[in-house]
Amino acid sequence: MKTPKNLMKSILLLGVLFLSQILFAQKLTLQNSNIKIDGTSTLHDWTMTSTQGSFAGNLSGNTINDVKFVLKSTSIKSKESAMDKNAYKSLQTSKYPEITFTAPSIIVGSSTLSGNLTVAGTTRGVKIPVTVTKSGDTYVIKGNTRIKMSAFGITPPSFMMGTIKTGDDITITFNVTTTAN
Repeated sequence: MKTPKNLMKSILLLGVLFLSQILFAQKLTLQNSNIKIDGTSTLHDWTMTSTQGSFAGNLSGNTINDVKFVLKSTSIKSKESAMDKNAYKSLQTSKYPEITFTAPSIIVGSSTLSGNLTVAGTTRGVKIPVTVTKSGDTYVIKGNTRIKMSAFGITPPSFMMGTIKTGDDITITFNVTTTAN
């Protein structure tokens, strides 16, 4: 009869440990974000940037769970309004106003982050090398990855009746700072 008692104690202990992880999880609040997108064209290399993302995640120990980053498509800007206009047309920003990235979790340190990136209504799994550093209650998430626009159903923009064409490959670099509440 002693075995069922020990089993019950073990189950209760595991339940208490699991519950404490849920109760002590902290929400993370975005402090700032810097997104940079670099690409090429037949004329010159180009860069677009945004600082207007939103971030959600729950901190539990050294793991950030339920990661979600959202970027308003029209917040991405270059130094040329004509380029922005062509980019927004390719991204179909009126139909798909947000670019999102979700992942089950990120750990503090260096790792490869696996998640889903949704651009222009198309979602693809991506793996991104990231570094998460902690300083007090602040967490800085940095990384970069290369993607092909065509993988998301985006036709790379062209200008001047197709004489200037944008390359299919782009590099996305991000730096997101969050604080635990």
